[in-house]
Amino acid sequence: MNKNILIVGGTGFLGQNLVKKLSSMSYNITSLSSRRIPNKKKFKNVDYKLVDISKKNNFNKIKKNEFNYIINLGGNIDHKNKLETNKSHFIGCKNLLNELNLTNLKLFIQIGSSLEYGNTKSPQKENSLNKPKSIYGKAKLKATKYLISKSKSKNFAYIILRPYQIYGPHQKYDRLIPQTIDSCLKNKEFSCSEGKQLRDFLYVSDFVELVLKILKNKKINPGIYNIGLGRPFSVKYIIMTIKKIIKKGKPNFGKIKMRKDEIMSLYPNTNKTKKNFKWRPKVNIINGIKKTIKFYAEQ
Repeated sequence: MNKNILIVGGTGFLGQNLVKKLSSMSYNITSLSSRRIPNKKKFKNVDYKLVDISKKNNFNKIKKNEFNYIINLGGNIDHKNKLETNKSHFIGCKNLLNELNLTNLKLFIQIGSSLEYGNTKSPQKENSLNKPKSIYGKAKLKATKYLISKSKSKNFAYIILRPYQIYGPHQKYDRLIPQTIDSCLKNKEFSCSEGKQLRDFLYVSDFVELVLKILKNKKINPGIYNIGLGRPFSVKYIIMTIKKIIKKGKPNFGKIKMRKDEIMSLYPNTNKTKKNFKWRPKVNIINGIKKTIKFYAEQ
């Protein structure tokens, strides 16, 4: 059985964790990155290519390739630039669907966002109204709609995963959990908001496990699926838990003002995902934080 798989964003946070797992299985992997690729080849069955999917002319490098599976993890994580955010999250997805050979494509997995729902009341369900407020949420929703339309005309299956807060090894230091871990390990004083925001935090290995289940699933029910632990925690609880485990760090709560567009309560209903893929998160919040602290402490 053919198992040629394209992973867009294969050197990013989610991509690194996913590629590592899939490389130990019987997949021929092509990993696309827009900025850098590893100097040394880490895995024998992974072909790393430098391709910016927001630019059509970059597709010449892979235009002749035939993929059975495409997983789009790509996109710029700096969402301040409206034009770049739209290019990397919408135009990039659009180019993947128009510039690649989709003849033998069995499944396209798109990583969407919880921000596609906007300020819809939590816990959000997949049939909740989409009312994105952010540039990022709007770009992701445009990609969602385009993919659904294209799948019908090209006759391939699709899955759109809407993750909430995923954390773990290889995440950049500008995100909440690694930033807090770094500050506490260095016993620094650091500014925080009041920390009243409620968020859902999923450890990255549980995300990878879900993707594996989807790839192995013989019958795919196309649609949108929420991904999360299924239980919200306050940002303050997360920060204080990290401080308690490390026994260092000086968080200064209330020093950072809330953004005007801050969504105070953002967490999902994950029943549809659990039922369709027989998937449940295995790593609880305490063990996930401990594993993440261990990774960054060793860096």
